[in-house]
Amino acid sequence: MDYSANSDRYNKMVYRRCGKSGLKLPAISLGMWRNFGDVSSLTNGREMILGAFDLGITHFDLANNYGPCAGSAEETFGKVLSEELRSYRDELVISTKAGYYLRPGPYGDWGSRKYILSSLEHSLKSMNLDYVDIFYHHRPDPDTPMEETAEALAQVVRQGKALYVGISNYSPEQTARMIDILNGMGVHLLIHQLSHSMLGRQNEPVYDVLDQKGVGSIVFSPLAQGILSNRYLHGIPEEPRSKSRQGLCSESCITPEMMIKIEALHDLAQERGQGLSQMALAWVLQRATSVIIGASRLSQIRENCQSTENLAFSKEENDKIDAILNG
Repeated sequence: MDYSANSDRYNKMVYRRCGKSGLKLPAISLGMWRNFGDVSSLTNGREMILGAFDLGITHFDLANNYGPCAGSAEETFGKVLSEELRSYRDELVISTKAGYYLRPGPYGDWGSRKYILSSLEHSLKSMNLDYVDIFYHHRPDPDTPMEETAEALAQVVRQGKALYVGISNYSPEQTARMIDILNGMGVHLLIHQLSHSMLGRQNEPVYDVLDQKGVGSIVFSPLAQGILSNRYLHGIPEEPRSKSRQGLCSESCITPEMMIKIEALHDLAQERGQGLSQMALAWVLQRATSVIIGASRLSQIRENCQSTENLAFSKEENDKIDAILNG
């Protein structure tokens, strides 16, 4: 049976302008780093992608090496796009990235023009797309001149293979420099993708640069690899123990001191009428344009989307959160 999207989907989500651009992003975006590759269930992946769109999530975040195995998440998304979402293509914001290891040899990593351009061609083929909406350089390259990386990003915009470009994991100084280089080439940097959460605030200085330059922001790991969820309220369950080497937190993360903070944050979330993960997402959205959530099942996506029902924090609440985290 043909897929027909929920007609009420745009009434369920908050959309925010991305910096000084015309593009609006949903407050909640779906990341496909894990659980969408060829080692995962295609049926479950399809259910999450379509279910997310029905909830008003229009932005799907990928990269050339997402899976596992590397690259298979793009193939999964391409299948769902071709079979169910093709008629909705103009309602979707699809992003991908290049910058981490993709293939052996000197041309499959970092930030050379050759790697960046060939990676995007591979991603477009995997997803059966003519263009992506956002193409990121995934991390700064210490050996390639930033001008070369910027020229590759500018080229994909000129060619129409990406509507916008972004960067990820750049320092404040690197961010400012890339923005200025691209501006000199007549290309506006749309967005910076950074790690940020209640438990990981080291990148907050990046926001100051983005605000000054009119660039949007989108956050990955807003739940600190799941620590800021109910998953760890009673210690590490068996499932994450087995997956600790696949990007989830390890037992060393869940110290007695950490558990005291998590329980206090959970109590505050309950006072706000939210779950811990919902409050954690809302807290990040005080600064970020959008947050990227990961999921292994549709119910998690539904739960996280409910964070948009209460995005406001009083000064007292923010002060209490700071006191908990600094305690």
